[in-house]
Amino acid sequence: MEKEMPDDNIGKPPILEDAVFGEIQEGGVNYRDVGWKGTTVLMMKAQMGLGVLSIPQVFDTLGIIPGILIVLAISGMTCWSNWMVGVFKMRHPEVYGIDDVGRKIFGRVGFEVLGAAYALFWIFVGGSGMLSISIALNALSNHAICTAIYVIIAAALGFAFSSIQTMAKMSLLAWIGTGCIIVAVSTVTIAVGVQGHPPAVDGVIPEADYKLFGNPSFADAMAAVSTVCLSYAGTPAFFHIAAEMRDPRLYTRSLAVSQTIITVIYVVCGTVVYYYCGSHVASPALGSAGAVIKKVCYGIALPGLIVSMVFLLHLPAKQIFVRMLRGSKHLTAHTLIHWVAWLGSTFAVSLVAYIIASAIPVFSSLVSFVGALFGTPICFQPFGCMWLYDNWGSGTAGKPLSWWLKAGWSFFMILAGCFLTIAGTYGSIVSIIDSYNASGGSSAWSCANNDV
Repeated sequence: MEKEMPDDNIGKPPILEDAVFGEIQEGGVNYRDVGWKGTTVLMMKAQMGLGVLSIPQVFDTLGIIPGILIVLAISGMTCWSNWMVGVFKMRHPEVYGIDDVGRKIFGRVGFEVLGAAYALFWIFVGGSGMLSISIALNALSNHAICTAIYVIIAAALGFAFSSIQTMAKMSLLAWIGTGCIIVAVSTVTIAVGVQGHPPAVDGVIPEADYKLFGNPSFADAMAAVSTVCLSYAGTPAFFHIAAEMRDPRLYTRSLAVSQTIITVIYVVCGTVVYYYCGSHVASPALGSAGAVIKKVCYGIALPGLIVSMVFLLHLPAKQIFVRMLRGSKHLTAHTLIHWVAWLGSTFAVSLVAYIIASAIPVFSSLVSFVGALFGTPICFQPFGCMWLYDNWGSGTAGKPLSWWLKAGWSFFMILAGCFLTIAGTYGSIVSIIDSYNASGGSSAWSCANNDV
């Protein structure tokens, strides 16, 4: 992926040539500087943030046993997709993102479609991150000021910190953010277990009516499955992370550690919180142990929520930036064009995410819709196609059973991804309609307290 170019002049700094970022000289931006530990925490941050706070609600819809099985199934499927990112990147070092995969396999149409899906998905989820910060600030301040102001504050923080240029520097924030989320989720899980019951409502302690098996409608079940898919939807971001690793050969090590930790946290925390709270579980889950613990957990989680939003905005901004300047010296050199393109990308992404978060009614349901429509197709189908692209061209004659099993799995990933996309989108549309009929959605730029 990287080679050191010979020095023509003694005393001149060596030039590194990367298949994506081109020549990197001393004094320029070195994007290839993330170690395997930094890669691990970036992978965790790409997935764990908003998702873990929704798992108990998924269990309430599906029941504990089907919920755990769905989490494990989606974890296994996305783990294979994540692994394929590393394999494909090693074979095709010029690939930077999922859009490059689309161009390689499907031509210009694939490049544009997957690129647009990637950008839209992360921008919408970044907007959701802004709202999660406004919820935390409302919880901590007892709704001291207008919620729209909190969203503006979140957007300003998003622009400022998403403008950090490299994954290596972003990984420093990721350590803080991931640690805060894990501690916050662990705190509410322990508190709920010690409390042993849902929080009191008007002085009355309700029963924990947990269900081993739920009885949801098809639409509700698919909306819940889409939420799990969204919780593991960091897969397409792994291309960008792998592209900035110092040693991509350690990619699989980072993946194994991150996927294991995330799945254990999802299953353990989701099960414990739902077991003790039942249908009274809060969404986000940090409010499930009462008012005092809720403030404590949001206080701990707030830095993690900010880092999540920052990273979610950084990803589409970096994609746009690299696409604009790839192949030119301005990609890594500190020129005026470099800075205008980079800050313009982060500002545009932050602004669009802010407008979406503030202006669209029934936003939470809309995020589920975008996750199903755009998130699922960039986490499953392309990766089955990637394996077939690399392995089908040599023909099928004389292939061993193991090859056919891998091919069968690739076809399964494509078909399962198509089903989850269609069914999840349907479930999300039904949820949007039901939510709008029930409450009319939230008003644009609302001052109302969203910590409910």
